[in-house]
Amino acid sequence: MEEAKREIRTNQPIPLFTNVSKKYMKGLARGLVLTLLLTIIASQIIKLPFFSIMGIMIISILLGMCWKSLMGVQVGADIGIGVSSKYLLRLGIILMGLRLNLQQILDAGVSIILIDSIVIVFTLVVMIYLGRVLKLDRHMSTLIAVGTAVCGAAAIVAVSSVIKGKKQHTALAVACIAILGTVGALAYILIFPFLDINPETYGVLVGATLQEIAHVIAAAVPGGVEGMDAAIMTKLGRVALLIPVALVFGYLFSEKDSDKSDSLLNKLKGLPIPWFILGFLGMSMVNTFALLPTDLSDFLVETSVYLLAMAMAGLGLGINFSDFKQVGMKPILVGVIGFVALAGIGPLLLLLL
Repeated sequence: MEEAKREIRTNQPIPLFTNVSKKYMKGLARGLVLTLLLTIIASQIIKLPFFSIMGIMIISILLGMCWKSLMGVQVGADIGIGVSSKYLLRLGIILMGLRLNLQQILDAGVSIILIDSIVIVFTLVVMIYLGRVLKLDRHMSTLIAVGTAVCGAAAIVAVSSVIKGKKQHTALAVACIAILGTVGALAYILIFPFLDINPETYGVLVGATLQEIAHVIAAAVPGGVEGMDAAIMTKLGRVALLIPVALVFGYLFSEKDSDKSDSLLNKLKGLPIPWFILGFLGMSMVNTFALLPTDLSDFLVETSVYLLAMAMAGLGLGINFSDFKQVGMKPILVGVIGFVALAGIGPLLLLLL
């Protein structure tokens, strides 16, 4: 009898969830390690003169795309890649809030806040309208517009999560913004000696019209310390407006996708609340009231950059170059015209100072 029981116990199959767990953990580790590896490589590439303008996030997504095209992705690694491009992304955005000191933005004056608000509203209206005229996918035009108006790649991936944009659209929007921002930064550096404005005014112009923080910092260098401070402060004002922009687009896309016969209560229930954006605001408050030691705050800000870069690498690993052929030239046209229009009104905005 005992031998029979022992034989039954011996012949029992291994529980399925054990195998699934091992497979999941292995895929998770592979994906996370790969995105971390690409981020580390990107952190070294940006030390080179030209690539420093593009920034670690842009380089990471390009590396991810190249790796996918040339090397492929290990079986199961998509689990970890998905965690990087979704959850690490949101955590990175939350921690990025520690860059903001809301009091400093308020102290910068109403004029800076007004300039940032005009920049965002003008850019969003022009580019989304242009996308509609060209019959471009509304998700695509929205992402390019947000990236140009607010803060580049971080804004694109944040709003993409809210409006449920496709990976192809997100990647193309990030790539478009990266190229235009780099060209714009180089153009500002070249024309600075010919501009009859003081360094502080130049910094405001740069901070109000360029896409990425990396682009702003690079272009502000000729303005010295005064120009750099003005540029970063103006740019951070635009970053702060990411919160209402994400909330507005979350509502607009939720309402457009829902049945018009739905009641207001049902629409509110279905609204995709971007909790990570609220976390971004919470971290901004933490930094504003200096609730964390400076060293810890600086470390977390640096960590946010790497988390966002890993998310960008994960995004790139999910994209094929062939996907861009399906989209065509319309997104690039929207991005170029929108950026030229924004740069064109820049001198007019300086009259508000």
